[in-house]
Amino acid sequence: MPANRFITYFILFCAFFYIIFNSETLIYANKGSGKSVHVIPIEKEVERGLQAFLSRAIKEAVEEGTDHIIFEINTPGGRVDSAGEIARLLQDIKLPTTSFIVNKALSAGSYIALNTDYIYMKPQATMGASGVITSDGNAADEKAQSAWIAAMKSAAESKGRDPLYAMAMADKSIDLPELDAGKGKYLTLGPSQAIKVGYSEGTVADRQELLQDLGLENATVVEKEPTLAEGIARFLTHPVVIPILLSLASLGLVVELYSPGFGVAGIMGLVSLVLFFYGHIVAGLAGMEAVILLMLGIVLIIAEFFVPGGIMGLLGTASVIGSLFMSGYDIGHIAMSIGIAFLLSIIVSVILFRRIGMDKGIFRHIILKDQTSTELGYVSSVNRLELIGLEGVTVTPLRPAGTAVFDDERLDVVSEGRFIDQNEKVKIVKVEGVRIVVRQLN
Repeated sequence: MPANRFITYFILFCAFFYIIFNSETLIYANKGSGKSVHVIPIEKEVERGLQAFLSRAIKEAVEEGTDHIIFEINTPGGRVDSAGEIARLLQDIKLPTTSFIVNKALSAGSYIALNTDYIYMKPQATMGASGVITSDGNAADEKAQSAWIAAMKSAAESKGRDPLYAMAMADKSIDLPELDAGKGKYLTLGPSQAIKVGYSEGTVADRQELLQDLGLENATVVEKEPTLAEGIARFLTHPVVIPILLSLASLGLVVELYSPGFGVAGIMGLVSLVLFFYGHIVAGLAGMEAVILLMLGIVLIIAEFFVPGGIMGLLGTASVIGSLFMSGYDIGHIAMSIGIAFLLSIIVSVILFRRIGMDKGIFRHIILKDQTSTELGYVSSVNRLELIGLEGVTVTPLRPAGTAVFDDERLDVVSEGRFIDQNEKVKIVKVEGVRIVVRQLN
């Protein structure tokens, strides 16, 4: 049964989710007594996976009664929407917060730093260059640029900093020749420049020197690191990885349809789909309602093999696609990813159909390949040419079809087109398969 394979997929799919969600995550923390400082890293690109980690780390720091939170920043920037959510988290903290820029805080990274109470930088660190760039490398439209400049300005003002320099980081039309940032350049501040404009409280060589400057050299330091699950989720929710996962899932399904038995292709597709939902759930992008909708879609697709009509299959496919949209943080990006996966599936299906045909895989169960032939003894009709010339009598009127008797054999006949009454003499003039044509003798 072709449904058996899909039932196997469904069971393995559930098993994957059970194993992943019931596995233990690793939390790195060094607890002590007295005053405590929680150090939370902000590294790599700013995206929803980072947001999920920061949300968890900040919540734990507050619950553990920390006295100060230090964010060690080294990021080239990232998504504007994720940076906005992270900024909201930082603004809601009722504890002193410090950004320690250990290398660079560019673009969204500089915006995050501006939402903390204090900023310190290492000697080689930089911050700024915060223009909004789209995924294709071009500048964003005027509306998006305006909103981002306003956000940078508000972040600076919220912590008592001069908003001019924050705006210059995002608007290259602002002329600041004294900082070597004339028109046509996004402002990027080094340590000394940041101190000069009030965007940094000091330049320190390492964390210990920073703690001394904050008066927390004797405090217990608690380091927060992403759990294994959060680290995996950050990778799986990367904008580049998402279309790859969906493409692998669709390609695995297509190849499996042309493969006998349950093989590597099916497992690959199944694992890719599980990883997609796992990453988005851990990152807080998808809830259990998306998983339930996905499960429902799989069940409906399996039911299609038992219920004719195609409705179940269409509803199941719509449910699966709907669950993908429910899990995405950007509808446009998810739509593009699904489109890429769909296009690749069509291309691979055409290639496999031309090379393999329908003789293997699930198709061999649902396509009737038997055929009748003369060699096997099947005869569709007998062309009785020996009847031509026989004379007989009509049993029924021919209008133009009816019945006549020839040599005691009753035959279904048809006239040449005219009406012939009952009990009239007729003659067979033509035989074409089962069609016997007669003509009235009178």
